[in-house]
Amino acid sequence: MSSQTNTTVRMFGALHTIRKNRGLPSETEVTIPAGGCAASALAQRLDLPLDKIEAVFVNHKAYSLEHRIQPGDRVAFVPTGIPGSARALLGIFDAGRHTRELH
Repeated sequence: MSSQTNTTVRMFGALHTIRKNRGLPSETEVTIPAGGCAASALAQRLDLPLDKIEAVFVNHKAYSLEHRIQPGDRVAFVPTGIPGSARALLGIFDAGRHTRELH
C-alpha cells in the first residue's frame, strides 16, 4: 500500500477541450514530490500549453504558474480568455501578486 498522497488536477475551458481531443480526461490524479513542484512544471507534465493557461487555482485560491503545489493540494488550471469582470470575481486578476507575497 502506498503512503503517497494523490493530488487532484482539473482542467477547464479550452484546456478541458485539449485534453479531451487527446483522448485524456479533464480531471486526473497525479503524485506530487514531497517538496512540491511549480504549477508550470505540473502543467508541462500534463502536456498543457503554458501560453493557454491564465492561472492555477490551488485549494480554491488563484495563483500564477510560479506557485508551488504541494502533495494533496486540489489544483485547477484555468485557460486564457476569461472576461475582465470574471477575472476580478475569481481572483485571477491578482494571481501574480499572491505568488510574490509568498516569497
